[in-house]
Amino acid sequence: MSECGCHAEASNEAERRILRLALVLNATMFVVGVIAGLIAQSMGLIADSLDMLADASAYGIALVAWQRTASFKASAATLSGTLLLILGAGVLAGVAWRLVAGSHPEGGWMMGIAFIALIVNATVLRLLDRFRHGEVHLRATWLFTRVDVIANLAVIVSGVLVLLLHSAVPDLVIGAAIACYVLKEALGILREAKEARIAALAPISKP
Repeated sequence: MSECGCHAEASNEAERRILRLALVLNATMFVVGVIAGLIAQSMGLIADSLDMLADASAYGIALVAWQRTASFKASAATLSGTLLLILGAGVLAGVAWRLVAGSHPEGGWMMGIAFIALIVNATVLRLLDRFRHGEVHLRATWLFTRVDVIANLAVIVSGVLVLLLHSAVPDLVIGAAIACYVLKEALGILREAKEARIAALAPISKP
């Protein structure tokens, strides 16, 4: 019996469902994180939540690019990387402003929200593991979520330090560190997208 392609279609639909679920979860945690970050005066939480917004955008772009050309997928990854680059720079600017203006972060809020976000991101990361070595636009979704898990752990640690030291310095340090890590991942995604675009545009060699 010839292959009908039904298994491939089922697999693709399952993967799309994973991306849709990841998008909803990250968009929700972005809203929760921003509100909590503003209430708690925590740049770490705000940086973490903006990172989750970038994740949600990456998932949305991946869904749009699903059955498009390799060139389109490379462009989608470029857009994701550029967004992450802008958000990272924005968080660094926010940290600098807080350093000058002063802040009084709430360690309890930081740990509580970051712990919830950690559970969400760890679950999503496990679901996205199949994309770890996939096409560049899908690999970007896995990289984004990996950044989130590390950022969540960092915010929890900074919340503990804020409570113990009664100082805003740990929050600002972690906020800046997350931003720098985000910038590093953004540059990596942009580099991979550039390589993918070059490969897509390269002429097909004839036998």
